[in-house]
Amino acid sequence: MADATTLADPEPQRNRRSDGASGLVGYLGDFTRGPAVFTVYDLGPETGVYPAGPNRYLIDCEDGARPYEICRFTGDLEDPPVWRGAWNDDPWCPWILAKARKLAAGSKSGSRSGST
Repeated sequence: MADATTLADPEPQRNRRSDGASGLVGYLGDFTRGPAVFTVYDLGPETGVYPAGPNRYLIDCEDGARPYEICRFTGDLEDPPVWRGAWNDDPWCPWILAKARKLAAGSKSGSRSGST
């Protein structure tokens, strides 16, 4: 019987999203500000409604410990973004959201951006 501590994780923790999914799934790009790295993921449209709603997006922040969710937003500009915890009304929010929407818009045209 193999020792569980010797088994390698097939995907290191750094390649995980805050929701536990693979960091490769839905990856649109990332950007930095200070020591923080913000990563944007395409979660796809809401599947439990008809017709399917606009695409949903996740913004994770990695500032040294592990990625954590800071915001979810949709492709519909009239839907307000949902900021988590201390990020509510943070002065960086408009800048982060503008960068994230730019990455999301680029994904619709088939181009995927990397770090900017």
